[in-house]
Amino acid sequence: MEEIYGNIAKRTGGNIYVGVVGPVRTGKSTLIKRMMETLIIPNIEDNFRRERAKDELPQSGSGKTIMTAEPKFVPEEAVEVSFPGEGRAMVRFIDSVGYMVDGAIGTTEDGRPRMVTTPWYDHEITMEEAAREGTDRIISDHSTIGLLVTTDGSITDIPRQAYVSAEEKTHEVLRRSGIPYVIVLNSREPGSEQCMALKAQLEKKYGASVFPCDCQNASDADLNNLLAKVLYEFPVTEIGIWMPSWVNALGEKSPVRARLFALVRDNAGEVKKLSDIQGAIRAIAENEDVESAELLEIDAGTGAAKARINLPRAMFYNTLSGETGLNIRDDGDLVHILTSLADVKQRYDRIAGALDEVRATGYGIVMPDADEMVLEEPEIIRQGGRYGVKLRASAPSIHMMLTDIKTEVSPIVGDEKQSEELLNYIMQEFDGDRSKLWESNIFGKSLHDLVNEGLTAKLRRLPTDARGKFQGTLEKVINDGSGTLICIML
Repeated sequence: MEEIYGNIAKRTGGNIYVGVVGPVRTGKSTLIKRMMETLIIPNIEDNFRRERAKDELPQSGSGKTIMTAEPKFVPEEAVEVSFPGEGRAMVRFIDSVGYMVDGAIGTTEDGRPRMVTTPWYDHEITMEEAAREGTDRIISDHSTIGLLVTTDGSITDIPRQAYVSAEEKTHEVLRRSGIPYVIVLNSREPGSEQCMALKAQLEKKYGASVFPCDCQNASDADLNNLLAKVLYEFPVTEIGIWMPSWVNALGEKSPVRARLFALVRDNAGEVKKLSDIQGAIRAIAENEDVESAELLEIDAGTGAAKARINLPRAMFYNTLSGETGLNIRDDGDLVHILTSLADVKQRYDRIAGALDEVRATGYGIVMPDADEMVLEEPEIIRQGGRYGVKLRASAPSIHMMLTDIKTEVSPIVGDEKQSEELLNYIMQEFDGDRSKLWESNIFGKSLHDLVNEGLTAKLRRLPTDARGKFQGTLEKVINDGSGTLICIML
């Protein structure tokens, strides 16, 4: 796979070179001409380039006479085309002479083999040798994908059997090259039973897709589908899947995220060629968790595709409710809860630093905000022979202290043996897992509940007036600046 796209990037600058090969007199030039007129030339924006492309169209004709004498690249520069299934590619065609068949006219002159000059040798070679050499070089040196054009014998007076040998040779060269290709079966009646039977026979014989087509009279839709079919033979390098952003925000242990990722992974695992992507996207779209799925783009030059999965809005609310423990049914609930949480967060942010300080040192202070400061009316003061202005301000501060509260649970169960049995029961429940110890059931309550009741009772034991005295004492120490505190509680 990497080699295929590496060759495309290295040899053609990312363009797709479609090598149109096969036996002579099968309609290769006719097919290129029709595809150029329908798919390529209308996409050339520059008027001069468009006119030159028209002049470069290959010759085509009916009968047994060979019309193509040498390989030809058209158009002069690759043109971007779009095709069914959100595909796009920069495309050029390479027209070839093709392998010779019995009955074709043009390989001899005056009863002798026709000699031609080629860029590959410094001497003349026969037309048949040049055609074979050119076809091989088009496939191995220039093409990034192939169109093997053959026929059922209905387009000329040459019978079907005469094409078989050249057809097999072309297939073998394509197979050895490793480039993707499809077979075009040129026929005057592409939808006939005989043509469809031959299509099935060729697909079984060569293991390649066969596209029956009347190259001379093919519709625009047929030619579009043909180009898509050949370009979709490329292997897939990557598929970018877009989902709502909230899916990625879920934790790795989220069952919703795991289920969606598994859905994509299971369907993408069967994708080998670009032509497989549509089926995978349809399968994803049919899943009960998915509202819709769509293919956004396919780049045949890189083998990359992009798709988007849309999820039901109700799934978002249900997931959010499950993750937060809050009941969120619609956007109204969401806005109400978010505004409430924003208020809570604003309050927490103010004390967060003090909480961290408490955990680290045992004491933390929440400093007052500027809007909490109360300024008293200034007054003139006298110190000796001088006067001044006294400015007073006060502000509330929150002081936090970390205290370890201790409690114990001592259930009386009877004699010593019964106590040993209870101890063994608790230790068996513990079994190295502290959470199990807290869940141990004693007298109808968990150990956690019993301990919590003891701690709560102690914390509530501090009377209200004692709390007020603590507060007053702390204010005095802070405001008067005393470094020593002696506190006698009565």
